[in-house]
Amino acid sequence: MLREMLISDYDQVMALWGNTESMSLRGADSRDNIALYLKKNPGLSFVVEKQGLVVGAVLAGTDGRRGYLQHLAVSVSSRGEGLGKQLVNTVIAAFAEQGIAKTHLFVHSDNKAAQGFYESMGWFPRDEVRMFSFNSSSELNV
Repeated sequence: MLREMLISDYDQVMALWGNTESMSLRGADSRDNIALYLKKNPGLSFVVEKQGLVVGAVLAGTDGRRGYLQHLAVSVSSRGEGLGKQLVNTVIAAFAEQGIAKTHLFVHSDNKAAQGFYESMGWFPRDEVRMFSFNSSSELNV
């Protein structure tokens, strides 16, 4: 069953993300930070449950102009069932309802499996830009 992510899903979602290869989790993924993110971006993050267990999850939000797909994972035992595509398509549809047509995501350079997954769905790499980061808090470790 696919549904909106709730903060009560946090422990199961973090366990899923933590067991997903090439997924980077930092202090910015604390319960408080995820709760704030979900509050600021209602109706944009989703989970898939099977028999009461979260087997897929995506964290997504917007800056009001562009959509950002943050963390997507499907448990190893549920891969190949189309759940990842279902989660991505649900996020894209939720963005479209808000008038947002363009979505960005970040994939580690060495995560070839994720790159192949997104390319199979029509996503394309943006090699003409380079991401820069600034962290005003040493606690976030982002």
